[in-house]
Amino acid sequence: MNLPALSRRDRNALAALAVCAAVFTAVYLWPSGDSSTVGAVSSIPQVEKRVSRLRRLAAAVPARQQILAKVDQELTLREKGVIQAETAPQAQAQLLQIARRVAQAQNPPVVFKGTEFAPPRAFGDAYGEVVMTVSIDGGIEQIVNFLADISNQPELVSVSDVLLSQVTSKQKLVPARITFTGIVPKRLVPQKRESAF
Repeated sequence: MNLPALSRRDRNALAALAVCAAVFTAVYLWPSGDSSTVGAVSSIPQVEKRVSRLRRLAAAVPARQQILAKVDQELTLREKGVIQAETAPQAQAQLLQIARRVAQAQNPPVVFKGTEFAPPRAFGDAYGEVVMTVSIDGGIEQIVNFLADISNQPELVSVSDVLLSQVTSKQKLVPARITFTGIVPKRLVPQKRESAF
């Protein structure tokens, strides 16, 4: 098969195409200017500045460790009142024991007519909260003293709700429903599951 001879115009077009292909290949394969490697420092003053900065950072490490140790000690003291338990029901049982201990210390002792537990819930980002409601009958002074003594306990227990009803007996006993909360570690609070829908 014999190909026709190329005209001068065709030869010029092929030469221009070859030059364009060479330029395109060079631009495409040329390394980019924002490479991830760091070049060597070119001057002694820059190296000295870097060394002095690293020395200052290294000198600050012991002071930062001391501050961290102090903060850890303070956090340990503050968290001393957190109810420590392996599971949420154990934490609820401890909350009930604390309330019963304070109730028995009253004169006359406060008797719980019933108890209810709510599921644990989150309390901020780092803690959880267990909730318990008790039903009692007592004189108003006895209930006030009981509430004051609960708030003076070393554990982080507080009263979140008090519901007083009408006096129904000649002994002037006031029916009351008192809700207590206790602070627990966040790991005792069940994680909310994300819905797939």
